[in-house]
Amino acid sequence: MSSTNIEQVMPVKLALALANPIFPALDSQLRAGRHIGIEELDNHAFLMDYQTFLEEFYARYNVELIRAPEGFFYLRPRSTTLIPRSVLSELDMMVGKILCYLYLSPERLANEGIFTQQELYDELLSLADEGKLLKLVNQRSTGSDLDRAKLQEKMRASLSRLRRLGMVWFMGNDSSKFRIMESVFRFGADVRSGDDAREAQLRLIRDGEAMTLERAAAASDNDDAENDSENDASDSAEEEQA
Repeated sequence: MSSTNIEQVMPVKLALALANPIFPALDSQLRAGRHIGIEELDNHAFLMDYQTFLEEFYARYNVELIRAPEGFFYLRPRSTTLIPRSVLSELDMMVGKILCYLYLSPERLANEGIFTQQELYDELLSLADEGKLLKLVNQRSTGSDLDRAKLQEKMRASLSRLRRLGMVWFMGNDSSKFRIMESVFRFGADVRSGDDAREAQLRLIRDGEAMTLERAAAASDNDDAENDSENDASDSAEEEQA
């Protein structure tokens, strides 16, 4: 088929993008809710090269290919999406907010961006309401050591899920250490602007005001309805055990 005939069906650059060996695996990752940052050199460069054409491609499924201000890519389905969606748990969301807070902290530079699961757990207990956290694990929680151990186990599971979404990177085979990726700003979109982003993120954590990915999509949904009569919704990702 000549390029002229192809153009009658789709843009040549879109055809080249879909035919690229990178596309099938990358497409599957995006559909599963993964965020693609600049550290994934080949995938990120591919999305940069074909962004405009892939935006048109995904629009057919009623999803948007988004490039965030920090440079990472992800899919944001609309309410009429043909791609299944799921919702992160409350604990997943809180862990994400804490990770965003740590990303903004001076300690990230001091530690070369590397944190441990114990440091994450300590920050979780320090910044969030411990009673509410324990209730997420056990509605009848008495604050026992067993309840705290279960909370730490659940936190590790949340961290593993966020890793699959491209928000943290485990250091080799040692899952106790991880590096935080810029895509954690999905949990701190409201603090991108302002004089003190870290203080703003801390306030969101303590006030319980930081939006979930699902609620953030719903807010965009309302904005689009007012402006373009279009709706936004949230991403899809498989639940797995840590």
